[in-house]
Amino acid sequence: MTVTEREKRGVMRQSVEANRDQGRPRAQADCLFCNLDDSSLNDIMTYSENFVVRRDNFPSSRGHVEVVPRRHVESFFDLTAAEVAEAFELMQEARKKIDDAFGPAAYTIGVNDGTAAGRTIDHLHIHLIPRYEGDVEDPRGGIRQILPGVHHPDDWAPRS
Repeated sequence: MTVTEREKRGVMRQSVEANRDQGRPRAQADCLFCNLDDSSLNDIMTYSENFVVRRDNFPSSRGHVEVVPRRHVESFFDLTAAEVAEAFELMQEARKKIDDAFGPAAYTIGVNDGTAAGRTIDHLHIHLIPRYEGDVEDPRGGIRQILPGVHHPDDWAPRS
């Protein structure tokens, strides 16, 4: 399904309204993802009742998208169980579209939950990043750099 400009405007309007309903956190004026009505910044791929899949403005690879809740929520852990299920169902739909368009070999799915994790926008967004054979020298990811030399849970030191 290709999203038309009219549908995009409707999705964007619903996203703003979602932040006004049912005591949900209000939209933040300076939050990119609370302002989905700015089509110069948000290219919508697909959507559901509570989430939007948008193309990443600074993609890591061909087809890189973000699954974004319409309501303002900062942490993945603040989603309800129903929202988590809906987000992952929508991610499956987006994956099928990306598979058809680009044929990646694999995917990286990620959330930078908090500024210490690298989050730069204080509105949850789940990255769905298509991966291609040979796209990076070592596809295991930068997370392995956090605890150099600590490879087994038995080596983890508890907080004192």
